[in-house]
Amino acid sequence: MKIRQTTILVLLLLAVPLVAQLKVEKWRTFEIVLKGASGGNPFVDVQVSADFSNGAIKKTVSGFYDGNGIYKIRFMPQETGSWTYVTTSNVKSLRNKKGKFECISNAANNHGPVVVKDTFNFAYADNKPYYPFGTTCYAWVHQGDSLAKQTLQTLSHGYFNKMRMCIFPKDYDWNKNEPALYPFEGKPLTAWDYTRFNPAYFQNIEKRIAQLDSLGIEADLIVFHPYDRWGFKSMNRKTDDLYINYIIARFASYKNVWWSMANEYDFMNEKTMEDWDHFIKLFAEKDPYNHLRGIHNGSKVYDHTNPLLTHASIQNDETFKAKELRRKYKKPVVYDECRYEGNINWSWGNLTAEEMVNKFWRGVTNGGYVGHGETYVTENPVKWGNESSDVLWWSKGGVLRGQSQERIKFLKNIIESAPGYLRPVVNYEWWMPYSAVAYKDEYYLNYYNLDQPRSQIVNLPQKSKYKVEIINAWDMTITSVKGEFSGKSLIQLPQKPFTALRITKINK
Repeated sequence: MKIRQTTILVLLLLAVPLVAQLKVEKWRTFEIVLKGASGGNPFVDVQVSADFSNGAIKKTVSGFYDGNGIYKIRFMPQETGSWTYVTTSNVKSLRNKKGKFECISNAANNHGPVVVKDTFNFAYADNKPYYPFGTTCYAWVHQGDSLAKQTLQTLSHGYFNKMRMCIFPKDYDWNKNEPALYPFEGKPLTAWDYTRFNPAYFQNIEKRIAQLDSLGIEADLIVFHPYDRWGFKSMNRKTDDLYINYIIARFASYKNVWWSMANEYDFMNEKTMEDWDHFIKLFAEKDPYNHLRGIHNGSKVYDHTNPLLTHASIQNDETFKAKELRRKYKKPVVYDECRYEGNINWSWGNLTAEEMVNKFWRGVTNGGYVGHGETYVTENPVKWGNESSDVLWWSKGGVLRGQSQERIKFLKNIIESAPGYLRPVVNYEWWMPYSAVAYKDEYYLNYYNLDQPRSQIVNLPQKSKYKVEIINAWDMTITSVKGEFSGKSLIQLPQKPFTALRITKINK
């Protein structure tokens, strides 16, 4: 796009480079800040990028306009050593700005972005295994600092390591208040200038992404969703692409970012299947770091065999079918919604805590990953902002009122302490729909659902010895069984709900 001559003149006169960092940690954000002009419409008139080099490694990264005459280019170095950069722009004064910085080794708590590992699993970039135990707080970033602080305090207890959250504000039951900020300039509620972003809106989201990262939590960013009264779900393709390119330029340098094309993509009648295929391809082509990409369904599951999708994001409460979906899609399976623990009238939001915990165990012991959500209303609704209503975790964050989160953390600790990635196996006898996963012949985790047998025959390798522990997934207890076991072994069970077995090879 050609820039008007008057705009070019102003930019030529005013563009001045600002100082960038001299050192940055591996997988953290290096930022170039350029001072330029704000005349015309810099969001669409100005293109700015930088070429980064570290020996044979080269990467081109797009920049963005951050308001008040500030242009930024953000880069996440993935290799240590000396990096150089040079800027490119259709505006002469932003062009050919050169510099260098040193990428130093990552700190002990910095494992890099999450990637797919061994087809069905995830790992951090430093090869540390990552097991997603997520939760959903759709609109927590739009509620202001006080409630966000409370949400982060709740998350600091370590229940979850992934958060599903909307970039756009959400309009739905228990979420009718106006956000403090809007993503575009214009006049609320629908008179927007879609060519002009509101930088403060996206700065707020960046702050939340960074706060989650400080807690070791991945930010699963929902790009589009159907629950909208502002018109953002109805933007045309040109505006959608402008928005996507803008959020990639702003957010992609944060190592804990995932991209979710939509929450319930099939409920967005304004978009076609060709649109969704286009968006997935756009993220795959434009994100310099290849962050994880998913798309979440309502009633119609997307075809997750699409090779540009890194994992299958599923809304379905049949988490025990994870084993089947692994075979079908040949990629990690994440049940991002399996219904919510709560007491609202909607059927998707009134699971008991017991059933939520059961869904987690059934999903994990069938080779999948499961996400949490909570929707409790109280007898004494609280007043928040201009809205007098309950603050539900699933919508706005705040505090958790349920009983499943501690038990999910208990399971999370068990999975993270396993010797390696677990795959579905059948090492039990009888027809009941029990489930089990194993690591080689060294470790087995069997789960017996809510209906417990009196005993169970477990088939173990004949030439090895194993110790057996009985886990109560609700009481969060682990009890050793006397003796050593091998081959076809009869294990007496306590006939209590939530029973699981952990079987570990004895090294002698």
